[in-house]
Amino acid sequence: MTYLMESAQEVHRLQAQASATSYAERLRLTGLRPGDAALDVGCGPGVITSEMLDVVGPHGRVVGIEPQAEHLAAARGLLAGRPNVELRQGALPDTQLPADHFDYVWCQYVFEYLGEPGPALAELVRVVRPGGRVVVADIDGVGLWNWPFPEDLQEASQKLLAALRAARFDLHAGRKLFHLFRKAGLVDVRVHISPFYVAAGAVDARLREDWVIRFRTLRPLAEPFFGGAGPYDAFCERFLALLDDADTLKYAMVLTTEGVKR
Repeated sequence: MTYLMESAQEVHRLQAQASATSYAERLRLTGLRPGDAALDVGCGPGVITSEMLDVVGPHGRVVGIEPQAEHLAAARGLLAGRPNVELRQGALPDTQLPADHFDYVWCQYVFEYLGEPGPALAELVRVVRPGGRVVVADIDGVGLWNWPFPEDLQEASQKLLAALRAARFDLHAGRKLFHLFRKAGLVDVRVHISPFYVAAGAVDARLREDWVIRFRTLRPLAEPFFGGAGPYDAFCERFLALLDDADTLKYAMVLTTEGVKR
């Protein structure tokens, strides 16, 4: 797995992104309970891991795994002194964790980076106990759902999508999870839809900065698909102007899919 968004600002971006939403309700909705042994796969800087600890309480425990060393260090700093948590460096599809072990497995914004998601899901199923829950949350169409959305800007956006596809990044990973869960043999599969962001009018400073960082980080990948730095800069400026437009709706969705291991 290649993590396309890695940059000097990525830990800060992930912390701000995760802190903009409370996850406790979604965690409980998808089956996380007090006393559970839970796993956070791709835990990043540990913001959601912290909320998982709050939900499982003093009689539960949480293991977080993360491949990026800097992200893991941030998680260790955030969770220092908290009991019943273990953080490990590791990644899908081979977590090096025991089989049939966890009551609840959470994985967010990881499958979008996986060109072959089947082995990763199989690993999540392997480590959860029979009767336990696997929960995967991922995006659908970030940056594509805007209105009005000028036709020439839509066409330019397709160049960025082509660059992402070439790097095996999937902007529509979320919609594909239900089918993957069914094919993996999970039962009681349910899908929950929630906003990744909704901006009726100009976006707030945090979301605008998130896009600025995205465009800066993706520059080496995207420029060849635009024909050079100039056309790419022009696209970024126009897209940011769209985000600033008080008369435009911008939104994106997250699909959270849960299933039970037989």
